[in-house]
Amino acid sequence: MEPVKFAVVGCGHIGKRHAEMIQRNEEAELVALIDVKDKTALNIDNNIPFFQSLESFLQSGIDADVINIATPNGLHATQALQSLQANKHVVIEKPIALTKADAEKIIFKALHVHKHVFAVMQNRYSPPSAWIKELIDSGKLGKIFMVQLNCYWNRDARYYKGDTWHGTKEQDGGTLFTQFSHFIDILYWLFGDIENIQSRLHSFNHQSLTAFEDSGTVTFDLCSGGSGSLNFSTSVWDKNMESSITIIAENGSIKIGGQYMDKIEYCHVKDYTVPELSPTNPGNDYGAYKGSAANHNFIIQNVIDVIRSRSTITTNALEGLKVVDIIERIYAAGKK
Repeated sequence: MEPVKFAVVGCGHIGKRHAEMIQRNEEAELVALIDVKDKTALNIDNNIPFFQSLESFLQSGIDADVINIATPNGLHATQALQSLQANKHVVIEKPIALTKADAEKIIFKALHVHKHVFAVMQNRYSPPSAWIKELIDSGKLGKIFMVQLNCYWNRDARYYKGDTWHGTKEQDGGTLFTQFSHFIDILYWLFGDIENIQSRLHSFNHQSLTAFEDSGTVTFDLCSGGSGSLNFSTSVWDKNMESSITIIAENGSIKIGGQYMDKIEYCHVKDYTVPELSPTNPGNDYGAYKGSAANHNFIIQNVIDVIRSRSTITTNALEGLKVVDIIERIYAAGKK
């Protein structure tokens, strides 16, 4: 069977991770790399065909089944639409767009050209995430009373220095889009949509670094029942502190914490014993990658499995749209 052919647009840290996972997969072939910068500036030293625009690649005649988009957030929608127009499946790094309207355009186009859109939300693959999803779906927790999501990271001048798209409204979009959309996705994946949103947004020490907030306090109700809150900040001094979710339910309480919501810190549930979970990133050197760089191997395998009709999409475009929609509504509530 012919390998599934991939091209990667955007060769920064995450784009290189996509390329690496494609090359490691025996059912995949990396046919092109695409970035506006040249190969020397990107420290790319291989013989993979290289292009400095998506347009030039699409005109090159090189065959590809899938285009992975790992460029600045503000380019995701335009490049996804270009790729779909060329009859390619697309894998889009979070967020799939910076507006709900643009996300809807991607879904509309994909339906018309009969191609798949994969939204990259690889935190779903971490063992604690898979465990809590199974536990909630089982009904063992009973009614959900309260959910608290805390995201406390460091993003200071070291992150925003130099020629970077980070911190701009047009290409970055905001803290919830770039830093914490993975955890908004986990919230939606576990509990569904939210309503009655109230937000207070602040910029404590990023006024000269970003065009948007660095911190926020959000309260909401779960449409499925229960209430919740989200506290987030990139103003934490020196290094990341935690990303955690605490669940208070009818039959017990749970907290998943750690720097990337990757550790079970508390579980006390009626007539239930926590199973032994596998390491978060088992095998080879996967464990060297943390947070947003972890678990991309599962994403690539899911793409291949879906194209070969062996599985369904882990995070489909509608779910990617809902994450964008929730973030938009949080920001809108903060302007009232």
